[in-house]
This record gives sequence, C-alpha cells and structure tokens, in this order.
Amino acid sequence: MAAGSLLIFAGSALGQTDPATLPAHDYHEGLLIAADPYVSAARAKEKFGKANPVPAGIMPIEVFFRNETDTPLRLDLSGIRLELTPPESARQRVEPLDAAETAQLIVHPHGAQTPEARRLPIPKPIPLPSNDKKVKQMIELLQPFTLDADVIPPRATIHGFLFFDFDNNFDELRHASLYFPDIKMIPSNKPLTYFEVDLAPAASR
Repeated sequence: MAAGSLLIFAGSALGQTDPATLPAHDYHEGLLIAADPYVSAARAKEKFGKANPVPAGIMPIEVFFRNETDTPLRLDLSGIRLELTPPESARQRVEPLDAAETAQLIVHPHGAQTPEARRLPIPKPIPLPSNDKKVKQMIELLQPFTLDADVIPPRATIHGFLFFDFDNNFDELRHASLYFPDIKMIPSNKPLTYFEVDLAPAASR
C-alpha cells in the first residue's frame, strides 16, 4: 500500500442506501459510521466509469457519517487510517490515497516496478509525473469525488469514498478495519470515543 491523503466524496442524496443496514459499521454517542467496500470491478465501474480503480488494485470504500445529535461534529480527515491485521504478518496502519496517487495507479498500475513486484504490504511513495496528460485527465474525473469540508451537520448524513492500494489482494479485506480517531463536538471540542469499523462483514459485497 502507498501512503497518501484522504480522498472522500460528499453527497446529499443517499439513494436507497441506509447506513444502518450496512454490515460494517460502528455507532455510539449519536454518530453512526458505516463502510461499504466495492470489491466487485463491475459494481465499481457503474459508480466510477472510466475512473474505476478496482482493476488497478485499488479498493474504493464508501463511508457514511450520520450525525443523530443536535450538535455539529468536526472530523479530522487526516487521522483516518485502515488497519491490516493479517494472521501471519505484522500489523499496519495505512493512509488513504489522494486523488493524484489514485489517478497515477489507475493510468500506470505497475508504475516503475516490474509486474511481479507487490505493492502490498509495504507502503511505498508513488512517483507522480509532472506532465502526464492521461494522469491529469484521470485526476479531473476523480476530483468531483473529493471533499474539503470536515463538518458533519446536526441531524444530517454525509458520505464519500476512501481509496486504498490493495495491489489486487482484496482478500486482505477480511483482516481490515477503518479507524476514525479524532471526532469532536463543535464548539466545545469535546472528543468522541474513537470509532472502529470492522470491514470483514462486508468483504463479500
């Protein structure tokens, strides 16, 4: 996996998705966080079209934040991590990819490495060419999914996508959890207990 910044998409309409029905979720203190990994390339293609990251070995995970309180909440986007705990390997906490890293891996999935080289599990920087038209076009396709806001309004739901480089080893999802360690009430800055979303129940979706 490669380290990077958070990539997330805000949407006002949830369609038919009720976050509470998703098998991977955590709820306490009036906040529900649920995750929906897109394991299927066909399902991801319906969502992302030409910007489908699954064939490049990238796992898109849609995350929902439902604030059931009367207080706005501030989410530290930079603190979100995916933790891998495979039974025969060392534990890892990995950052999501940013838009540029995601685009680079979609356009050039093998990069400068040989096809046999595994990106997982050692995090590696992704070299980003300064003048690659195809990568720039892919970033433009991904940009509409990005979110700069970090506030969850009261009695509201926001949702979006996190992208992680699994190097096509999607079976690792059975040993993965998402951590949200820094969520605070506004304006008191009172912290909520950290959230952990076990992704194993959603591994077959």
